[in-house]
Amino acid sequence: MTLDYLIQLLIIAVGLGLLVGLQRESVSSKLAGIRTFPLVTLFGSICGMLGERFGGWVIGAGFVSLAGLIFAGKGAESGEGHPNPGLTTEIAMLLMFGVGAYLIVGHREAAIVIGGGIAVLLHFKGELHGAVQKLAESDLRAIMQFALISLVILPVLPNRAYGPYSVLNPRNIWFMVSLIVGISLAGYIVYKFFGEKAGLILGGVLGGLISSTATTVSYARRTSHAREASVPATFVILIASSIVFVRVMVEIVTVAPSFFPVAAVPLAWMMATLLGLAVAIRLWRRDGADAMPMMDNPTELKSSILFGLLYALILLAVAYAREHLGSRGLYVVAGLSGLTDVDAITLSTSQMVRLNRMEPVLGARLILLATMSNLLFKMLTIALLGNRRLLALAGGGFGLVLLVGLFQLLR
Repeated sequence: MTLDYLIQLLIIAVGLGLLVGLQRESVSSKLAGIRTFPLVTLFGSICGMLGERFGGWVIGAGFVSLAGLIFAGKGAESGEGHPNPGLTTEIAMLLMFGVGAYLIVGHREAAIVIGGGIAVLLHFKGELHGAVQKLAESDLRAIMQFALISLVILPVLPNRAYGPYSVLNPRNIWFMVSLIVGISLAGYIVYKFFGEKAGLILGGVLGGLISSTATTVSYARRTSHAREASVPATFVILIASSIVFVRVMVEIVTVAPSFFPVAAVPLAWMMATLLGLAVAIRLWRRDGADAMPMMDNPTELKSSILFGLLYALILLAVAYAREHLGSRGLYVVAGLSGLTDVDAITLSTSQMVRLNRMEPVLGARLILLATMSNLLFKMLTIALLGNRRLLALAGGGFGLVLLVGLFQLLR
């Protein structure tokens, strides 16, 4: 390590300490402020330098010494009649010591990100507390259920293939469940913050993230006795359906990044057509914001298990069709599975492409067919539950998008 680089690291350590110290000074922390935090971070860096020469015990000794000083300072603060039950500043000091040491012995970029993240986390205390207070018991339950799905169940599942065609990998299947639940949960939490106050655009985006099919059903039902709601309902349904293509592309790039350039082009054309139609509807009629429909918790363990089973069944069906029925059988599987759920066929097809068990071009066609099948199902839903005006507007828009998809499919 050259002298110039070492000096650069020490300057970064002081800068990160000043950043966190500035935030603590702004809230009148009595234990440490704008002078103490740079010293703590610099102390960590010096310990890191000495640790590289004399051994890691130097860093440990420095950490223990700092903890002792913090404990003494906390006791003196309490003795002066200013007890503070919080430990935020104390933990921040220990973390910044670690950041200073890691700048020397670890990755500089990671240390900078951690130091900056600490400052941001400390600064947004009020916003974070306010956000938690806005969450109901059901919302916290949803978050904890997602933690159960992704952080408790996923890591303990075996990571090996089972069953016929060697396509059933329990950890892989549950990872796909976690991915879909995570996307839906993100939309659900935003929905809970905005609820009925959300406008049509956000309503469509969140509807697409949580469930575009449920959004279509909800808005179609509204128009059955309220013809004047047809235009805003059309706008929301089109936006929600376009977000489905965003979901699909995120799933593809997550599971099989090399497959994304092949599959994204036809999907992007259909998404662009849907968005264009939505913009045209919005410019034609600027109706006021409409209340969003109630959305269910997307992290229920039962529904997650059902999705996992559906994904596994589609994996088997795709493998069987590929082995015994050829491409025609694969198209049948894609068309049927896409009627009510595009995620499972997208994830299973992307997985097959990633494992080199399917050609990327064929995989792209199957996913495209599944999205077209899903649009057909939504058209049927609108015809059964909505009014004629909604069918003419949204159904006509879906028909145009299906023509675009058909052109892409037959190219």
